[in-house]
Amino acid sequence: MAAKRVIIGDQEIQIPDFNFKFIPVLTLVLIAWLLTGVFMVNPDEVGVIRTFGKFTRIVEPGLNYHFPYPIQTVSTPAVTEIKRIEIGFRTLRNGQYRTIEKESMMLTGDENIVDAEMIVQYKIKDPVPYLFSIVEPVLTVREAAEASLRTVVGRNKIDETLTTGKSLIQEDTKMQLQEILDKYNSGIHIVAVQLQDVSPPKPVIAAFKDVASAKEDKNRMINEAEGYRNNVIPKARGDAEAMILDAQGFREARIKRSEGDVAKFNTILKEYRKAKSITQKRLYLETMEKVLPEIEKIVIPDKEGGNMLNLLNLNAPKKEVK
Repeated sequence: MAAKRVIIGDQEIQIPDFNFKFIPVLTLVLIAWLLTGVFMVNPDEVGVIRTFGKFTRIVEPGLNYHFPYPIQTVSTPAVTEIKRIEIGFRTLRNGQYRTIEKESMMLTGDENIVDAEMIVQYKIKDPVPYLFSIVEPVLTVREAAEASLRTVVGRNKIDETLTTGKSLIQEDTKMQLQEILDKYNSGIHIVAVQLQDVSPPKPVIAAFKDVASAKEDKNRMINEAEGYRNNVIPKARGDAEAMILDAQGFREARIKRSEGDVAKFNTILKEYRKAKSITQKRLYLETMEKVLPEIEKIVIPDKEGGNMLNLLNLNAPKKEVK
Protein backbone atom coordinates (compact mmCIF):
# COMPACT_ATOMS: atom_id res chain seq x y z
CA MET A 1 0.00 0.00 0.00
CA ALA A 2 1.41 3.40 -0.98
CA ALA A 3 2.04 6.07 1.62
CA LYS A 4 2.25 9.82 1.61
CA ARG A 5 4.97 11.72 3.48
CA VAL A 6 3.81 14.64 5.59
CA ILE A 7 6.27 16.95 7.41
CA ILE A 8 4.96 18.32 10.68
CA GLY A 9 7.46 20.62 12.35
CA ASP A 10 10.76 18.83 12.22
CA GLN A 11 9.19 15.35 11.90
CA GLU A 12 8.20 13.43 8.81
CA ILE A 13 5.07 11.23 9.09
CA GLN A 14 3.94 8.65 6.56
CA ILE A 15 0.15 8.45 6.05
CA PRO A 16 -1.26 5.40 4.23
CA ASP A 17 -2.80 6.17 0.90
CA PHE A 18 -6.18 4.40 1.10
CA ASN A 19 -7.58 2.76 -1.95
CA PHE A 20 -11.20 3.72 -2.28
CA LYS A 21 -11.94 0.28 -3.79
CA PHE A 22 -12.30 -1.08 -0.17
CA ILE A 23 -15.31 1.18 0.55
CA PRO A 24 -17.92 -1.15 -1.08
CA VAL A 25 -16.54 -4.09 0.89
CA LEU A 26 -16.75 -2.15 4.13
CA THR A 27 -20.30 -1.13 3.23
CA LEU A 28 -21.33 -4.74 2.68
CA VAL A 29 -19.77 -5.74 6.03
CA LEU A 30 -21.63 -2.91 7.76
CA ILE A 31 -24.93 -3.97 6.16
CA ALA A 32 -24.36 -7.58 7.16
CA TRP A 33 -23.58 -6.50 10.71
CA LEU A 34 -26.75 -4.40 10.86
CA LEU A 35 -28.80 -7.34 9.56
CA THR A 36 -27.69 -9.45 12.49
CA GLY A 37 -30.09 -7.37 14.58
CA VAL A 38 -33.10 -8.95 12.93
CA PHE A 39 -34.66 -11.64 15.13
CA MET A 40 -37.88 -13.66 15.47
CA VAL A 41 -39.95 -14.03 18.65
CA ASN A 42 -42.15 -17.16 18.68
CA PRO A 43 -45.82 -17.00 19.77
CA ASP A 44 -45.08 -18.53 23.19
CA GLU A 45 -42.15 -16.16 23.85
CA VAL A 46 -41.41 -12.53 24.55
CA GLY A 47 -38.28 -10.64 23.55
CA VAL A 48 -36.29 -8.89 26.29
CA ILE A 49 -33.90 -6.30 24.82
CA ARG A 50 -30.73 -5.28 26.72
CA THR A 51 -28.60 -2.28 25.73
CA PHE A 52 -25.01 -2.71 26.88
CA GLY A 53 -26.29 -5.30 29.37
CA LYS A 54 -29.08 -3.16 30.82
CA PHE A 55 -32.76 -3.93 30.29
CA THR A 56 -34.33 -1.61 27.71
CA ARG A 57 -37.66 -2.92 26.51
CA ILE A 58 -39.88 -5.94 25.83
CA VAL A 59 -41.04 -6.84 22.32
CA GLU A 60 -44.02 -8.95 21.36
CA PRO A 61 -43.97 -12.14 19.22
CA GLY A 62 -43.16 -11.65 15.56
CA LEU A 63 -40.30 -10.27 13.45
CA ASN A 64 -38.35 -7.62 15.37
CA TYR A 65 -35.10 -5.68 15.23
CA HIS A 66 -32.47 -4.51 17.71
CA PHE A 67 -29.08 -2.91 17.32
CA PRO A 68 -26.50 -5.60 16.63
CA TYR A 69 -24.13 -7.04 19.20
CA PRO A 70 -22.41 -5.68 21.24
CA ILE A 71 -24.77 -2.69 21.41
CA GLN A 72 -27.92 -4.67 22.13
CA THR A 73 -28.72 -8.31 22.85
CA VAL A 74 -32.04 -10.14 23.12
CA SER A 75 -33.34 -13.02 25.26
CA THR A 76 -36.54 -14.85 24.31
CA PRO A 77 -37.86 -16.80 27.34
CA ALA A 78 -40.95 -18.97 26.78
CA VAL A 79 -43.53 -17.37 29.07
CA THR A 80 -46.41 -19.78 28.33
CA GLU A 81 -44.43 -23.02 28.63
CA ILE A 82 -45.17 -25.11 31.74
CA LYS A 83 -41.81 -26.17 33.13
CA ARG A 84 -41.31 -29.18 35.39
CA ILE A 85 -38.93 -29.89 38.25
CA GLU A 86 -38.60 -33.23 40.04
CA ILE A 87 -37.83 -33.37 43.76
CA GLY A 88 -36.51 -36.61 45.24
CA PHE A 89 -36.13 -38.44 41.93
CA ARG A 90 -35.03 -37.98 38.33
CA THR A 91 -36.67 -39.42 35.23
CA LEU A 92 -34.20 -41.20 32.94
CA ARG A 93 -34.27 -41.31 29.17
CA ASN A 94 -35.51 -44.90 29.05
CA GLY A 95 -38.65 -43.98 31.00
CA GLN A 96 -37.38 -45.26 34.33
CA TYR A 97 -36.35 -43.09 37.24
CA ARG A 98 -33.82 -43.09 40.03
CA THR A 99 -34.34 -41.91 43.59
CA ILE A 100 -32.37 -39.00 45.04
CA GLU A 101 -32.46 -39.89 48.73
CA LYS A 102 -30.74 -36.72 49.92
CA GLU A 103 -33.74 -34.81 48.57
CA SER A 104 -36.54 -37.25 49.41
CA MET A 105 -35.69 -38.25 53.00
CA MET A 106 -37.27 -35.90 55.56
CA LEU A 107 -38.60 -35.80 59.13
CA THR A 108 -42.28 -35.54 60.08
CA GLY A 109 -43.67 -33.61 63.02
CA ASP A 110 -43.62 -36.70 65.27
CA GLU A 111 -39.95 -37.39 64.41
CA ASN A 112 -40.48 -40.19 61.90
CA ILE A 113 -38.70 -40.46 58.57
CA VAL A 114 -40.61 -40.52 55.27
CA ASP A 115 -39.49 -40.80 51.68
CA ALA A 116 -41.35 -38.07 49.75
CA GLU A 117 -41.11 -37.43 46.01
CA MET A 118 -42.71 -34.39 44.39
CA ILE A 119 -43.19 -32.70 41.01
CA VAL A 120 -43.35 -28.90 40.71
CA GLN A 121 -44.84 -27.25 37.63
CA TYR A 122 -44.20 -23.56 37.04
CA LYS A 123 -44.11 -20.92 34.34
CA ILE A 124 -42.61 -17.46 33.84
CA LYS A 125 -44.91 -14.75 35.17
CA ASP A 126 -42.62 -11.76 34.52
CA PRO A 127 -39.62 -12.27 32.21
CA VAL A 128 -37.65 -9.24 33.44
CA PRO A 129 -37.10 -10.33 37.08
CA TYR A 130 -36.84 -13.93 35.85
CA LEU A 131 -33.79 -12.97 33.78
CA PHE A 132 -32.18 -10.33 35.99
CA SER A 133 -33.22 -10.95 39.64
CA ILE A 134 -32.16 -14.59 40.10
CA VAL A 135 -29.31 -16.77 38.94
CA GLU A 136 -29.99 -20.33 37.72
CA PRO A 137 -33.80 -20.31 38.01
CA VAL A 138 -34.10 -24.11 37.82
CA LEU A 139 -31.76 -24.62 40.77
CA THR A 140 -33.50 -21.84 42.70
CA VAL A 141 -36.94 -23.39 42.23
CA ARG A 142 -35.66 -26.88 43.09
CA GLU A 143 -34.01 -25.82 46.35
CA ALA A 144 -36.95 -23.60 47.36
CA ALA A 145 -39.38 -26.43 46.63
CA GLU A 146 -37.37 -28.93 48.66
CA ALA A 147 -37.15 -26.51 51.59
CA SER A 148 -40.91 -25.83 51.44
CA LEU A 149 -41.76 -29.53 51.36
CA ARG A 150 -39.49 -30.27 54.32
CA THR A 151 -41.09 -27.44 56.29
CA VAL A 152 -44.66 -28.59 55.59
CA VAL A 153 -43.93 -32.28 56.23
CA GLY A 154 -42.26 -31.28 59.51
CA ARG A 155 -45.57 -29.78 60.64
CA ASN A 156 -47.58 -32.98 60.05
CA LYS A 157 -47.56 -36.37 61.70
CA ILE A 158 -46.55 -39.46 59.79
CA ASP A 159 -50.08 -40.91 59.60
CA GLU A 160 -51.41 -37.74 57.97
CA THR A 161 -48.41 -37.56 55.64
CA LEU A 162 -48.87 -41.14 54.43
CA THR A 163 -52.68 -41.14 54.13
CA THR A 164 -55.28 -38.40 54.40
CA GLY A 165 -53.03 -35.34 54.61
CA LYS A 166 -51.42 -35.49 51.16
CA SER A 167 -53.72 -32.96 49.49
CA LEU A 168 -53.28 -30.50 52.35
CA ILE A 169 -49.49 -30.94 52.22
CA GLN A 170 -49.52 -30.21 48.48
CA GLU A 171 -51.52 -27.01 48.93
CA ASP A 172 -49.40 -25.79 51.84
CA THR A 173 -46.18 -26.55 49.95
CA LYS A 174 -47.42 -24.68 46.88
CA MET A 175 -48.34 -21.60 48.94
CA GLN A 176 -45.04 -21.56 50.83
CA LEU A 177 -42.99 -22.08 47.67
CA GLN A 178 -44.80 -19.21 45.94
CA GLU A 179 -44.15 -16.96 48.93
CA ILE A 180 -40.42 -17.75 48.82
CA LEU A 181 -40.16 -17.10 45.08
CA ASP A 182 -42.10 -13.84 45.45
CA LYS A 183 -39.63 -12.72 48.12
CA TYR A 184 -36.84 -13.44 45.67
CA ASN A 185 -38.69 -11.35 43.03
CA SER A 186 -38.18 -14.29 40.70
CA GLY A 187 -41.01 -13.59 38.26
CA ILE A 188 -42.08 -17.27 38.56
CA HIS A 189 -45.64 -18.53 39.06
CA ILE A 190 -46.15 -22.00 40.60
CA VAL A 191 -48.84 -23.80 38.62
CA ALA A 192 -49.07 -27.05 40.59
CA VAL A 193 -47.33 -29.12 43.24
CA GLN A 194 -48.00 -32.86 43.22
CA LEU A 195 -46.72 -35.54 45.56
CA GLN A 196 -45.71 -38.54 43.49
CA ASP A 197 -44.93 -41.01 46.25
CA VAL A 198 -44.85 -40.74 50.02
CA SER A 199 -43.73 -43.90 51.80
CA PRO A 200 -41.72 -45.06 54.79
CA PRO A 201 -38.01 -45.79 54.30
CA LYS A 202 -37.36 -49.15 52.69
CA PRO A 203 -35.86 -50.84 55.81
CA VAL A 204 -39.08 -50.27 57.81
CA ILE A 205 -41.73 -50.71 55.12
CA ALA A 206 -42.74 -54.14 56.46
CA ALA A 207 -43.25 -52.75 59.97
CA PHE A 208 -45.32 -49.88 58.63
CA LYS A 209 -47.47 -52.32 56.67
CA ASP A 210 -48.10 -54.30 59.86
CA VAL A 211 -49.09 -51.11 61.66
CA ALA A 212 -51.38 -50.11 58.80
CA SER A 213 -52.95 -53.58 58.79
CA ALA A 214 -53.53 -53.39 62.54
CA LYS A 215 -55.18 -49.99 62.14
CA GLU A 216 -57.41 -51.34 59.39
CA ASP A 217 -58.43 -54.24 61.65
CA LYS A 218 -59.13 -51.77 64.44
CA ASN A 219 -61.29 -49.63 62.18
CA ARG A 220 -63.09 -52.71 60.87
CA MET A 221 -63.87 -53.94 64.37
CA ILE A 222 -65.05 -50.46 65.38
CA ASN A 223 -67.33 -50.33 62.36
CA GLU A 224 -68.71 -53.79 63.13
CA ALA A 225 -69.34 -52.80 66.75
CA GLU A 226 -71.06 -49.61 65.68
CA GLY A 227 -73.16 -51.58 63.20
CA TYR A 228 -74.17 -54.03 65.94
CA ARG A 229 -74.98 -51.15 68.26
CA ASN A 230 -77.04 -49.43 65.59
CA ASN A 231 -78.94 -52.66 65.09
CA VAL A 232 -79.51 -53.58 68.74
CA ILE A 233 -80.31 -50.19 70.25
CA PRO A 234 -83.24 -49.34 67.91
CA LYS A 235 -84.60 -52.86 68.34
CA ALA A 236 -84.37 -52.61 72.13
CA ARG A 237 -86.02 -49.21 72.03
CA GLY A 238 -88.80 -50.63 69.88
CA ASP A 239 -89.31 -53.57 72.24
CA ALA A 240 -89.35 -51.19 75.21
CA GLU A 241 -91.90 -48.98 73.49
CA ALA A 242 -94.04 -52.02 72.66
CA MET A 243 -93.91 -53.23 76.27
CA ILE A 244 -94.90 -49.77 77.49
CA LEU A 245 -97.81 -49.67 75.07
CA ASP A 246 -98.90 -53.19 76.10
CA ALA A 247 -98.74 -52.21 79.75
CA GLN A 248 -100.75 -49.08 79.09
CA GLY A 249 -103.33 -51.11 77.16
CA PHE A 250 -103.53 -53.70 79.93
CA ARG A 251 -103.96 -50.92 82.49
CA GLU A 252 -106.74 -49.31 80.49
CA ALA A 253 -108.46 -52.69 80.02
CA ARG A 254 -108.31 -53.46 83.74
CA ILE A 255 -109.62 -50.01 84.59
CA LYS A 256 -112.52 -50.33 82.15
CA ARG A 257 -113.29 -53.86 83.35
CA SER A 258 -113.21 -52.70 86.97
CA GLU A 259 -115.43 -49.79 86.17
CA GLY A 260 -117.84 -52.19 84.45
CA ASP A 261 -117.81 -54.56 87.44
CA VAL A 262 -118.50 -51.66 89.76
CA ALA A 263 -121.41 -50.52 87.59
CA LYS A 264 -122.78 -54.08 87.47
CA PHE A 265 -122.40 -54.48 91.22
CA ASN A 266 -124.18 -51.18 91.84
CA THR A 267 -127.01 -52.30 89.57
CA ILE A 268 -127.35 -55.65 91.38
CA LEU A 269 -127.16 -53.88 94.74
CA LYS A 270 -130.00 -51.62 93.69
CA GLU A 271 -132.15 -54.60 92.71
CA TYR A 272 -131.12 -56.50 95.86
CA ARG A 273 -132.33 -53.70 98.03
CA LYS A 274 -135.70 -53.82 96.30
CA ALA A 275 -136.22 -57.64 96.65
CA LYS A 276 -133.58 -59.33 98.74
CA SER A 277 -134.89 -62.93 98.69
CA ILE A 278 -135.59 -63.00 94.97
CA THR A 279 -132.26 -61.45 94.16
CA GLN A 280 -130.44 -63.93 96.42
CA LYS A 281 -132.16 -66.90 94.78
CA ARG A 282 -131.46 -65.55 91.30
CA LEU A 283 -127.82 -65.01 92.11
CA TYR A 284 -127.63 -68.50 93.60
CA LEU A 285 -129.15 -70.09 90.51
CA GLU A 286 -126.92 -68.14 88.15
CA THR A 287 -123.90 -69.21 90.17
CA MET A 288 -124.95 -72.85 90.06
CA GLU A 289 -125.43 -72.62 86.29
CA LYS A 290 -121.84 -71.54 85.99
CA VAL A 291 -120.39 -73.98 88.54
CA LEU A 292 -122.27 -77.30 88.01
CA PRO A 293 -121.37 -77.87 84.33
CA GLU A 294 -117.70 -77.91 85.29
CA ILE A 295 -117.83 -80.61 88.04
CA GLU A 296 -118.70 -84.32 88.19
CA LYS A 297 -122.18 -84.96 89.56
CA ILE A 298 -123.34 -88.14 91.35
CA VAL A 299 -127.04 -88.58 92.28
CA ILE A 300 -127.67 -90.83 95.30
CA PRO A 301 -131.30 -91.81 95.81
CA ASP A 302 -132.81 -91.82 99.29
CA LYS A 303 -133.63 -94.89 101.42
CA GLU A 304 -137.09 -95.30 99.90
CA GLY A 305 -135.61 -95.92 96.54
CA GLY A 306 -134.19 -99.35 97.49
CA ASN A 307 -131.11 -100.86 99.06
CA MET A 308 -129.03 -100.54 95.94
CA LEU A 309 -127.41 -97.22 95.18
CA ASN A 310 -128.61 -96.26 91.75
CA LEU A 311 -125.96 -94.12 90.26
CA LEU A 312 -127.09 -91.78 87.55
CA ASN A 313 -124.25 -90.50 85.45
CA LEU A 314 -125.16 -86.94 84.63
CA ASN A 315 -121.76 -86.08 83.28
CA ALA A 316 -121.62 -85.48 79.59
CA PRO A 317 -118.87 -87.45 77.86
CA LYS A 318 -115.75 -85.34 77.61
CA LYS A 319 -114.35 -84.79 74.19
CA GLU A 320 -110.88 -86.04 73.56
CA VAL A 321 -108.39 -83.36 73.13
CA LYS A 322 -106.41 -83.88 70.00
